[in-house]
Amino acid sequence: MRKLWNGVTEFYRRGDLLLLFLCVITTVFGMVIIASATRYSGSSRFVIVQGAALVLGICLYIAVSLLDLEILAEHRELLLAFNVLFMSTLLIWGVEGNTGNRAWLDLPLLPVNIQPAEICKITFVIALAKTMSNHRSKLSSVRSVASIVLQTLVMMGLIVVISRDAGSAIVFLFIFLVVAYVGGVRSWWFLVGLLLAAALFPLLWKFFIRGDQKDRIMMFFDASIDPEGKGVRWDTNRSVAMLSGGGISGQGLFKGTMLQNHAIAAQHTDFIFSAIGEELGILGCLFTLLLLVSIVWRCVHVGLKTPNYMNRLVCIGIAAMLIFQILINVGMCIGVFPVIGLTLPFISYGGSSIVTLYLAMGLISSIHMRPDPEAKSPYIQPRY
Repeated sequence: MRKLWNGVTEFYRRGDLLLLFLCVITTVFGMVIIASATRYSGSSRFVIVQGAALVLGICLYIAVSLLDLEILAEHRELLLAFNVLFMSTLLIWGVEGNTGNRAWLDLPLLPVNIQPAEICKITFVIALAKTMSNHRSKLSSVRSVASIVLQTLVMMGLIVVISRDAGSAIVFLFIFLVVAYVGGVRSWWFLVGLLLAAALFPLLWKFFIRGDQKDRIMMFFDASIDPEGKGVRWDTNRSVAMLSGGGISGQGLFKGTMLQNHAIAAQHTDFIFSAIGEELGILGCLFTLLLLVSIVWRCVHVGLKTPNYMNRLVCIGIAAMLIFQILINVGMCIGVFPVIGLTLPFISYGGSSIVTLYLAMGLISSIHMRPDPEAKSPYIQPRY
């Protein structure tokens, strides 16, 4: 008990309380929207699960803050093995969702399902940052680039083949690109990667993209795809209508015409931003984005303040994860991006998502607690 009290005291003195405050405020705001978006069901289960995930997330935030990230990163190989094994459990206990993705674990002893890809994002960022730190003196060599590319392709391949969740796979790709660029990989490697991706795209399009996913992408370019809006355009059209119906200040909390009539199946997850738009209007949407941008800013700020190269990359990788999910989710809701099933961080319903996000934020707090004045370079991107 004494050690526990000492740990909490140490966290209170040195932990990132501002980041925790921002995360909790954003999650509580999301719970209010979830309560409104699921009111039609007559059940408070969604809010209860989200609240339980919040409490567990805060505890994990404090616990991870007290953990020295360098000790965890030293076991990079175990982290990579964990990712492979954890994703492989979907072959045994995976369940298929409404979108055709086999992305959730239904374990007998747990009351809720778990999405392995969410947790693997965190271990992936740590392993990637540690690998780049180990190869820092020759980061743009063929061996170094091949190592970090292989890590990324293995994770993306597992996600696409096992869970068929292209949205999560793209998140891993975006994290890799941002961390590699910020970390100092030479720009011509990105040009090589772009050329290879262009060459392989026809093969990927033919064999790895499902028909419904192709339609979601091509509907922006081909008006003949679902012209009546009853198929792949349905959710997008309803989402835009909800946002348009909110106006400047919205129709009022728990009073959204379409929301309270369950206009979209995923209005408490993928399309929760549209729910905010209808009931709280443009002002509510701006408030939501302000909260999320504040969290991203804090992650980047902590990364820029620490002189430790690996820790900076971890902060940048987590910030990249948040930025990508925010952009894609908001883009889906306003109809400029295809629907790929990415939730809005800290706002959308999802117990495993909330717990994972607080784990990631705990890493930021851990880095905040441990400045490293011995590091030699004050730059994120090393000089060549």
